Amino acid sequence: MARHGGKRRRKADAAPEHADERWMVSYADMITLLMALFLIMWSMASLNTSKFESLAASLREAFSGKILPGGEAVMKPGNHSKSAQASPEPPLPTIVPVTSPEDSTAGDGQRSDAPQKEVEDLDRLKKEIDRWTAENGLRREVQTTVARRGLVVTVLTDRVLFDSGSAEIKPAAGRLLDTLTRLLKTQVRNPIQVEGNTDNVPISSGRFPSNWELSTARATAIVRALIRRGLNPDRLSAAGYADRHPIATNATAGGRRRNRRVELVVLRKHSEPGQGGQPTTTQGGTGK
Repeated sequence: MARHGGKRRRKADAAPEHADERWMVSYADMITLLMALFLIMWSMASLNTSKFESLAASLREAFSGKILPGGEAVMKPGNHSKSAQASPEPPLPTIVPVTSPEDSTAGDGQRSDAPQKEVEDLDRLKKEIDRWTAENGLRREVQTTVARRGLVVTVLTDRVLFDSGSAEIKPAAGRLLDTLTRLLKTQVRNPIQVEGNTDNVPISSGRFPSNWELSTARATAIVRALIRRGLNPDRLSAAGYADRHPIATNATAGGRRRNRRVELVVLRKHSEPGQGGQPTTTQGGTGK
């Protein structure tokens, strides 16, 4: 009996080897899971952007109605109705590319003759205006100059167009405006800018607080007169420069008289032959 009892005590006293190290199994599992998590996070951080963009584009195509049947309804909410759709916008206007002189070459390698033809048209228009003003005794009041920005027709306002401090066109200006309208309609198709200019004598009235308002009102009055005579409004624009662009001295009465003027500028659409780039448009006097 004693012998058998001793064997049982020896077996009970024998403890399993390394029983206090079982926690390492759970620890190892946790480390393995953390490593797997870090690997996943690292792989997501180093995402291949090109492949991601390709995937995004494919998804957009799939849900845009081009691949899946049903049109574009896939992208719309379920309560969307036809009555709630916005009305279609008008089509965008065609964008006309800006062409350089190098682009104006014909298919056979020769340059387009549009710039040269424009020069000839402006010269012919200048001669027509000069001939009419000479025949009607207005050569000193109406002067023409071909400048870099186009043909500038300068009309001194005192005797021909306006009374002092007024923007009402004189009845005597009707024949001149009729002739200018006829020539501008038949000789050229260029845009036309009408510019009002004054001297430096201050003006302060109920209608015109300064020369800015006076010069702009005069330019606008000429534009309206040309439109009434049949000139296309799309070709016209108006600008007022007050006394900021004198062509003569304001120290004398004669110089101030020259500065009180309206200029009709037939703007170039092409560069002058032999010049590069776009035509230069400079604001100011006739020497531009």
